[in-house]
Amino acid sequence: MASAKILEQKQAIVQSIADQMKNAAGGVLVNCQGITVEADTKLRAELRNAGVEYSVVKNTLTSRACDIVGFENLKDVLSGMTAMATSESDPIAPAKILCTFAEKNPNFVIKAGFVEGNLLDEKGVQDLAKTPSKEVLIGKMLGSLQSSLYSFAYVLQAIIDKSGEAPVAEEATEAAAE
Repeated sequence: MASAKILEQKQAIVQSIADQMKNAAGGVLVNCQGITVEADTKLRAELRNAGVEYSVVKNTLTSRACDIVGFENLKDVLSGMTAMATSESDPIAPAKILCTFAEKNPNFVIKAGFVEGNLLDEKGVQDLAKTPSKEVLIGKMLGSLQSSLYSFAYVLQAIIDKSGEAPVAEEATEAAAE
């Protein structure tokens, strides 16, 4: 029978994993068995630079944390050597980095993930990884808005030019040039 001290330690670990999952904007579970130490070190450095927390987790403790958080369906993928990557600020970063790494390392397998309380299967994680970053999406949106405004301005200018009336600003510019 386990001692009370060991039981308390395991309960603290389970609560820590549960808190990590609750507070994460996004997370990914992977099978990290069979990758080299060198590759793992590079992966951990890249994840750390992106603000992603990455650790190998015990399946039994993670299973109990899933019960606490309400991610019971994740328990199906908890076999083999499991690692979890989570980010509190960027829901896409763990998926993007780990899917890119998995493409280069066939032993590294994406198992499942979660984003803002929603569970994802392997394909869902891969689809999430293909999502452009927030900055790119904002840039595209602003570009679309800007092109609409330019189009509107061109249409107004064409109406003015067709009616034959010169805008007041052009007259002022011509007068200043003389």
